[in-house]
Amino acid sequence: MGVTVECYAGHRFPERPRAFLWEGERVEVEDIERSWRTPSGPVFRVRTADGRRFTLVYDETADNWNVQPTYGGPPTVGGPPAIDGSEQVT
Repeated sequence: MGVTVECYAGHRFPERPRAFLWEGERVEVEDIERSWRTPSGPVFRVRTADGRRFTLVYDETADNWNVQPTYGGPPTVGGPPAIDGSEQVT
């Protein structure tokens, strides 16, 4: 079953996640730490205002989100490229 993710959609969807439902709680995205694209669609590593980290994966074909908690520190340099194709260093 999919998860509800609220996104900003400028010239493409989903351009930037703003909030999502996690275990019945609406959680606002404080920061996008990293974003990249897979063959299925975009992926966002986000941090919430209370410091929790999640990975949000959008499957474009299924029009479905998957949200998983991410443990550990912020992503390191050298991971997947940014969605826009540029190298992202955090």
